[in-house]
Amino acid sequence: MLSDIRAKSRYRELPARQLSNVVDFSSNDYLGLATEPAVIEALKRATRVGSGGARLLAGRHRELSLLEEELASWLGRERALIFSSGYHAAVGAIPVLARCVDAIASDRLNHASLIDGIRLARVPHAIYDHATVPARSDLPTCIVSETIFSMEGDAIDARALLAGLGSGGVLVLDEAHALGVVGDEGAGLARDIDDSRVVVLGTLSKALGAHGGFIAGPAAVVELLVNDARAFVFDTALPPAIALAARVALLLARRSDDRRARLRANVDRLREGLLAIGFATPIAAGAIVPVLLGDEERALRVSNALLEKGIFVPAIRPPTVPAGTSRLRVSVRANHPAEQIDRLVEGLARAQSATVTNA
Repeated sequence: MLSDIRAKSRYRELPARQLSNVVDFSSNDYLGLATEPAVIEALKRATRVGSGGARLLAGRHRELSLLEEELASWLGRERALIFSSGYHAAVGAIPVLARCVDAIASDRLNHASLIDGIRLARVPHAIYDHATVPARSDLPTCIVSETIFSMEGDAIDARALLAGLGSGGVLVLDEAHALGVVGDEGAGLARDIDDSRVVVLGTLSKALGAHGGFIAGPAAVVELLVNDARAFVFDTALPPAIALAARVALLLARRSDDRRARLRANVDRLREGLLAIGFATPIAAGAIVPVLLGDEERALRVSNALLEKGIFVPAIRPPTVPAGTSRLRVSVRANHPAEQIDRLVEGLARAQSATVTNA
């Protein structure tokens, strides 16, 4: 199997050491909060490292409950429930919610965590075309979609999905790449949709710069997950130190309109630069700007050429994205200086020219 993966230019390996002295365009720390002094100081105030066990056992810490209250308030939901990662939140919540419906409809380009959660659900599921509204069903259906997509950078019309939801349905919206980045107080695209059929899935590890995931929605949904989500019941709870740091980051994120403005300016600057050198770039709803290159080998060549110039933008290849759509996935941050954006564009122009010449 490994020989086949290598032959297709899809081989991956863990780096021997952390990259240093490079301009990083791979991090999801969109607001730069992972290195914010107040967040780091909160982590230093911790009195223990591990949580001590599952949440229903020794891992019941006050910091987790306080963070859940803040998350629910931020997102305009009745309650929130923290999981140890966004992946755990997806694979834990979706199978439980699926037992309340007869079918699942999933966007074709949904993240792997959502796909795996759907696979674990024992109900029929269908895939609908990306960023469209699935055909309305007479069966109670759970529609699952990201709001801003992790590889495309585009956004869906959440209200249109809700309008297409039949009786007894549930709409699961993964806001991982929207939270902290868009919306009033950075509360994402679902914040103003006041409907008990909406369940929000999110992460603490992107714009909040911490670690962990969560589900937010009606109190009855959270109660059901506490009792029936295996990825919650049988998993070690998030360390309270991380929860405290995430809560400080959340409070900062809610007041960070200035960071969001800088992030938006950086995204616009990058897109304008890419257009100027011949890359057709889609409108970026959040912080992600894909640079489509087509085949795996070309994506690797361009990524490696940039790395030689001190710029790290990883090549994204199948199975992460569909065959023929390999790309560089540029994660823009609020704390990228303008000159680093320009340096990336210049590097891409040179790499593009070199790969065409050597083709």
